[in-house]
Parts: sequence; C-alpha cells; structure tokens
Amino acid sequence: MRKYIEKVEMNNHLLYEEMLEASKHIFDERTDSQEIIDFLVALSRKGETAQEVAALASVMKSYAVQLDVPEGVYMDNCGTGGDGSNSFNISTASAFVLAGTGVAVAKHGNRKISSAAGSSDVLEALGIHADFSEEETMAMLEQEGITFLFAQKVHPKMKRIGVIRQQIGKPTIFNLVGPLTNPLPLKTQFTGINRPDFVMDYASVLRMLGRERAIVVSGAGGMDEASLAGQNTFVLLDKGDLIPFSLTADEVGLDFAPASAIRGGDAKENAAIIRSIFQGKRGPHFDTVAFNAGIGLFANGHVTTIQEGIKRATDCILSGKALQKLEAVVAFSEKINQKAVAR
Repeated sequence: MRKYIEKVEMNNHLLYEEMLEASKHIFDERTDSQEIIDFLVALSRKGETAQEVAALASVMKSYAVQLDVPEGVYMDNCGTGGDGSNSFNISTASAFVLAGTGVAVAKHGNRKISSAAGSSDVLEALGIHADFSEEETMAMLEQEGITFLFAQKVHPKMKRIGVIRQQIGKPTIFNLVGPLTNPLPLKTQFTGINRPDFVMDYASVLRMLGRERAIVVSGAGGMDEASLAGQNTFVLLDKGDLIPFSLTADEVGLDFAPASAIRGGDAKENAAIIRSIFQGKRGPHFDTVAFNAGIGLFANGHVTTIQEGIKRATDCILSGKALQKLEAVVAFSEKINQKAVAR
C-alpha cells in the first residue's frame, strides 16, 4: 500500500490496474487504518481520475451482497454528496416523486458522513427504518416500486471504511464511487457530483459500467444536484454517446433562488421539509425537487424533454401521489417492525 501512497503523494495518477490492487488493500482488514487514511487524503489532494474511480467502483461492487432482484428496469438517483451546501435531502425527496410517476427506483444511500443528515438518517426521521433484511428490501421494491439500499448493509466491507471516512471528515473518492456501486443492475441513472470539471469523466465511467442512458450534473456553486441558483453543467449518456449541455432554472420555467433558500438542517428538520413539499407547499424547496425529479424522468426516458419531466414531477406532487408513495413505504416499514416485535 505504501508504494501507492507515495506515488499519489508525488501527484502521479495510478493506472487502472494499480488502483485495482490498491482498492483490494483498502478492503483488506489487515491493512493499517492510517495507511488507508493517508491514501484517501492523498488521492483527494491530487484529484481522482476516471480510471481510479472506475477501478475502486469495480472492486467495491464485487464485494457487495448478492440480491435476489425481482425482474424489472431500475434506476438510481443518488448523488455523490460532500458538496458542503448543507441543502436538505433533495435526491431522497426526488426518489419518492420518481416512484410516484411509475419509475422503479433502487436508491443507494448512507448515513451522514460530511453532511448534517444522510439519506438513511432522513428516512428514519420520516418513519422508514434502515434495518431491512435483503429479502425485505427486495419485497419493498416489488410491492412499492421503490427501495433503499443502505451502503453498510449491502456493502459489508464498508463498515470499517465508514469509520475511516468519519475520521477524515471530508469528501474522499468514496463520495465519487458511492453512486456507481449500487448492487442492482441499473440501465438508467441520474447522479450529481460537486466537480464540474469531472462531469464528462464521470459520465464515461457510467458508460464503462454499462448504463444505457444516464445524466450527470454538477449544479451551480458545486452542488451535487441541479440547482436553482445558476448554470448547471450536464452530460447526457445516450446509447454510448456523451452529450454535454448546460441549463438554468429560468430556461425550464422555474424561478431563480439562491443556495441559501434550500438549506436544510438535521434529519428531523429535513424530514419536515420533505413532508411540506409533498403537502404542496410551493417555493424553492418544491421547485428544486421538481427540477431534479424532472431531470430524473428525462434520464430514465419517461419523457422527451426536461420541461415535460418537471411538469410531470409537479403534477405528481400536487396530486398527492408522492405523499401517497411516502406513506405506503412508511406503512411497509411499520409492518416489518411489527413482525419483528411479534417474533
């Protein structure tokens, strides 16, 4: 491991094969924790490459639990996190809207690492527990058209890495890798990163991983979501082609709003924000979810334009379908809890 640390500290990129070997060391319990910290910090300072990200994603996914996946076409919409925007849980809210429109969503997520509330934290605050068995996770997907895959549950080797990431306290390559390691076979994906310079590289990694259609965004101000606060940088992957484009909120009929308008808080506060959106409260929080869910619908191929996607997402929320989907998943979770108590 030390030779790779030294190479990266000298600002040299690792070859794909080198990163494969280094990644295996990262997941080896015998590797000293401080060496892993040194390696991850050095990579972050240097700036990760597409080859390094793809190699780590490949190794991490190979260690994921094997799930008995019901037949279907699934998408994920989780972002990399670590953008420092302190926004509420936009992709988690958007996932319920996507599911409410009929898209089958397998949402990858985690607890807070570099934010006040991770996906798992806010779901628990909404009444959805994080301790589903593999069978229950897949049953939710089959029954409700949405499920949540918690990183430490589906990636058992991440338990130790999670502790190391918390010790570092800053974004690492694992933020970039997270959305790439969903254990389900995904054909479509909408994901965000906080590096506008890396959007094309990230889309090329998704292509290498076999996505047929996907969108990568780096939002205004470095958000890992599409933002109302300025120009958003995108790449659309469509049947092997990588198509860059940019977009502002006003170009799709939404009002400008500064990033401060969508700040969140802890899990309880963010859960309250999501419920208020689903109850039809209009404003920047609502528009941000409609924007991102609309792009997700376009990435999935459910609509032919982002504008059409935003309209469908808005209709889904105002009709109560997004709230109904949330309540159905909460009820599913409560039923599982009651069975556990009865046992």
